Amino acid sequence: MLGDLLFSKTAIPAVMKSLDAAMMRTRVISNNVANITTPGYQRQEVSFEDEMRKALDTMQLKGARTQAGHLPLGRRDIESVNAEVQKPNDPVMAGGVNNVDIDEEMAKLAESQVMYNFGIRFARDRLRILNAAIRAQDTQIQ
Repeated sequence: MLGDLLFSKTAIPAVMKSLDAAMMRTRVISNNVANITTPGYQRQEVSFEDEMRKALDTMQLKGARTQAGHLPLGRRDIESVNAEVQKPNDPVMAGGVNNVDIDEEMAKLAESQVMYNFGIRFARDRLRILNAAIRAQDTQIQ
């Protein structure tokens, strides 16, 4: 219970969701690259950032459901935002095998790795600050 109170009011839940999305994106990109010569393969991509941006938008009203059967209203809770795998409607590349572009996939993989590394560092620093606050110590972020 104390852990929920400490962590739910910080940026840590959003960072954890973004780390999950980065890991999923890396798996999807790896699968795309592995199928680069598979005839008819349709590349996949992960959507996450737009939904997270909407959930973090404090200008959007947030409704409360009084019963489980009611439709959600307004912005979503961060806990309900998850990364989703989609197949975009891209045309087949000029080679005619499928729609996977190795250069584009490698660029997306590098971006995903940077985002994952940033998320890990950010979470580590937030946890260091919480730990210092619990111990009543001064902290410096590196």
